[in-house]
Amino acid sequence: MSLNDPIADFLCCIQNASKAKKETLTLPASNRTLRIVEILKEERFIKSFKLIEDGNKRSVRIHLRYLKGNRPAIKKIKKVTKPGLRQYVGVKKIPRVLSGLGVAILSTPKGIITDAQARKDKVGGEVICKIW
Repeated sequence: MSLNDPIADFLCCIQNASKAKKETLTLPASNRTLRIVEILKEERFIKSFKLIEDGNKRSVRIHLRYLKGNRPAIKKIKKVTKPGLRQYVGVKKIPRVLSGLGVAILSTPKGIITDAQARKDKVGGEVICKIW
């Protein structure tokens, strides 16, 4: 795993497990990754998740969701912002992913939220990733 961008590694592991048709995967957890997993659950990209705490080590077990024909619910996860090039947008420039079929996840002053919630709250921020 990369020490520079743990969010990118986290998202890459989810995408790879989805493509490999894995039922579950366990990854290291932080407050940011837990919020991203909560959004994936709310948007029905995953079935469920469970936080596992072992002393001071935290991890999250994710149960992936598949559609009819054993197709993964997550087709693609694209990391937008990178450690060397942060991507900030104002409320008027918040991206729409596949005309609303996908979700953009943003880090805003109100926390990590979806593009739809950011438009509703009229707040911009850093675009973390796009999922469809």
